[in-house]
Amino acid sequence: MTQPPPPPPNQPPQQPGFGPPSPPPQPPQQPPQPPQPQPGYGYPQAAPAPQPQPPQPGYGYPGAQQNPYGQPPPAHGQQPSAYGQPQNPYAQPVQPGYGYPGQPPTVPVQPQPGQSGGGRNNTVLFIVVAAVVAIALIVTGGIWYAHSSGDDGKTHGTASSSGGKGGSGGTGGGGGKEKVPADPAAKVLFEVPLPVTNDTVSTVGSWLTDKVYAKSGVAEIAGYDPVKGTKLWTIKLPGPVCAASKQVTSDGRTAITYQPKWDTKNHFAGCTQIAALDLDAGTKLWTKTVKAGDYPVNYQNVTVGQRTVAVGDSEGGAAFDIDSGKPLWLPKQGDDCNDEGYGGGAKLVAVRSCGDVDNPRLLIQNLDPKTGKVISEYKMDPGIDEASVVSTDPLVVAAAVGDSTQVSDYFSIDNKTGRLLAHISAPSDNYAGKCDGITRFEDCHGIVVGNGKLYLPTEEHEGSGDALSETNEIVSFDLTTGKPTGQRAEAGEDTTLFPLRMDGSNLLAYKPPTYKQGGQVVSLDGGSFKATKLLANPDTRSVRETESNLLPDSDEMLFRDGRLYMAQVFAKRKGMSSIGKEDLVLVFGAGG
Repeated sequence: MTQPPPPPPNQPPQQPGFGPPSPPPQPPQQPPQPPQPQPGYGYPQAAPAPQPQPPQPGYGYPGAQQNPYGQPPPAHGQQPSAYGQPQNPYAQPVQPGYGYPGQPPTVPVQPQPGQSGGGRNNTVLFIVVAAVVAIALIVTGGIWYAHSSGDDGKTHGTASSSGGKGGSGGTGGGGGKEKVPADPAAKVLFEVPLPVTNDTVSTVGSWLTDKVYAKSGVAEIAGYDPVKGTKLWTIKLPGPVCAASKQVTSDGRTAITYQPKWDTKNHFAGCTQIAALDLDAGTKLWTKTVKAGDYPVNYQNVTVGQRTVAVGDSEGGAAFDIDSGKPLWLPKQGDDCNDEGYGGGAKLVAVRSCGDVDNPRLLIQNLDPKTGKVISEYKMDPGIDEASVVSTDPLVVAAAVGDSTQVSDYFSIDNKTGRLLAHISAPSDNYAGKCDGITRFEDCHGIVVGNGKLYLPTEEHEGSGDALSETNEIVSFDLTTGKPTGQRAEAGEDTTLFPLRMDGSNLLAYKPPTYKQGGQVVSLDGGSFKATKLLANPDTRSVRETESNLLPDSDEMLFRDGRLYMAQVFAKRKGMSSIGKEDLVLVFGAGG
């Protein structure tokens, strides 16, 4: 990998990473600085200086290299406007997308089907059952955005992008489970206050089952009644959560990694503990560690594929049976290839890095979740040494190509053969999808796969109204041909659209609050792309300010059964300023 080691997990969201590689951890050089409030969604700003308008292709479709919205592209290393949303006055700045060194784009090469027949080696490293010391800390709770996918159609997870078949035939139209209400007007069902800590502490991870809504707090995980918000249980941890699976099994099981202690001097004790959770019961099933030499491996990527817990790192990947904790495979010493990350759900896909910094090779492998045997393999183009798994079924991978610092290209891959089906170019100047391809290989926001299509939001651009009017669209691409489908959903004046997940063959999308109205959730028909309003949050100023503190492109969002769950991924560091009240969890619905 060509990127420098990431910083510790207790950093604000704009920091690229969640912990240094092992061994051993080092104290941070300087505590994170509090982010500054930014102008808010839909709020008036100073009018920009007039700029010449070059000829424009249609919004949301590939065209010439110039920015189709008539604005100059951001300088290399600078972040363009996040996800088609004006900057939020109440929230922390969005971290820049994780990209790649300045390599020129390349033409996709024809991959070879997977030839690695063996399973992962599990004879070299050993497993240490870690004792978890419970300590009383601040009692908090919350949520992370989830989606439905998996082999039985009942899997619930915590992804901010959604994968899965999501419909049939690639045409869509109907098939959603979310009911259209007679009145979409919503109220606040329950809130959990954002905890304040001496340091910026990770609260990443939330899940939703039929029985419970669970959220990571400060060194704990709490379960809540999904409608009333009553706390049902609490699992205390000795240190903060580092990473959380975006997948949950049909019987409510998932996985996390966390620090084995709260090191107040160094702020980081290593993401060495791997644990499986039973969310319905509110119990921790088991805890494991994996050692490389004398040091435990820091795992900042964890997922669940079918009934396998898989963790990845530059030291190599490991996997365990989610029910028993039995090791299925461990890193192989002396191998020049490592499973740096995984994507889970209905299938298990490895992002495997080979070679050295001078000659890196990145492989996308569809694995047998029980044995680690390679079913198929796709070799990424030279110059691309990081990638994120958007969806495992169908298999879609995102990468930043060339000089882009954010996701710019998508690769649709046949799961059975490893053959490239389509290479979709979606320059980050024009499109707003974001992934963290460094430490969290399944952490994508605003990117949804379903109906045989890839759904993306465009970057915000000037609307047809006055100079301060900003808007965007959601468009789709065919996963087989890579071409635009012609679908385009317009957000409307003074507002924007952000894809959430598939609902059958329909696409769910979120509209952040503006200075006039609260946030909304709409359903876009899979065929006509006609928008139907499912939820309209209160437009009172205090509620809008609180909702605006939660950003769809960096925080956690879930919409299910007519309820919208929103949550922060970091506790508030003491002394950080904000506008309005800040919640760890904010839940909207029509009633409770």
